[in-house]
Amino acid sequence: MKKLKKEDIGQEVFDLYDDYAHDRIPRRIFLDKLSTYAVGGVTAGALLSFISPDYVKKIQIPQDDNRLKTEFVEYDSPKGGGTIKGLLSRPADAKEKLPGIVVVHENRGLNPHIEDVGRRAALAGFISLAPDALTPLGGYPGTDDKGRELQRERDRNKMLQDFIAAFEYLKNHLECTGKVGVVGFCFGGWISNMMAVEIPDLGAAVPFYGGQPKENIDKINAPLLLHFGELDKRVNEGWPAYEAALKKHDKKYEAFMYKNANHGFHNDTTPRYDREAAELAWKRTIEFFEKNLK
Repeated sequence: MKKLKKEDIGQEVFDLYDDYAHDRIPRRIFLDKLSTYAVGGVTAGALLSFISPDYVKKIQIPQDDNRLKTEFVEYDSPKGGGTIKGLLSRPADAKEKLPGIVVVHENRGLNPHIEDVGRRAALAGFISLAPDALTPLGGYPGTDDKGRELQRERDRNKMLQDFIAAFEYLKNHLECTGKVGVVGFCFGGWISNMMAVEIPDLGAAVPFYGGQPKENIDKINAPLLLHFGELDKRVNEGWPAYEAALKKHDKKYEAFMYKNANHGFHNDTTPRYDREAAELAWKRTIEFFEKNLK
């Protein structure tokens, strides 16, 4: 059997996976429907393996990279989960205080990919904190399927409070300048948007394909940089109304729609990854943080 490539997979499979990954269909129905796309010698098992994340081979910045100082810390979240664990990363050779970035995971807890993104932010010259909203339930359980199951058990507004508390922790950290932004992906994109609504002194917010706030948009003070995948119809349908509200209230924002990119295009552990779009979006993200936080 030939080795599968992204080009071998129809958009219907990516859309099906998106439905499953966002709890719109149960696993049994997902697997049943996936089998209908297993043609031409390709098995359903091979398709599932191909579209599932690969955290072993795709990590860009290893945990023990000597350019960084990383550690797991705990901080208080009295309005959220109580005590939350997160990965704190910063350049090992930093001589002065650094601006901070809260890195917010998807709807499955702090998996190895988001830890990696936290380290990437630190290598770019920031002190980053990547919290795990699953901490009250024992933390990321080792698989995304179980992680999604656990995250469904938590109230998302309580989780929002956990990330607001992460902002406060980072803002007051001895190695931070006090200027802090947020970047988040999927669920984390919604969190990023909501942190902009809820935190008056947030320095900058970068939602990747995140759900949009429906009210209190007039309260946003932070500049926004929003990334969308052109094929991500589910998230994109809420963007026109959000943009209209941002314009109405004269908010500072930039938005980019990445051609032929799926939801999750920045996540390099799955075939939804679009290298060109992801690298450009991350470059824009770091430049945006440098402009607004440094």
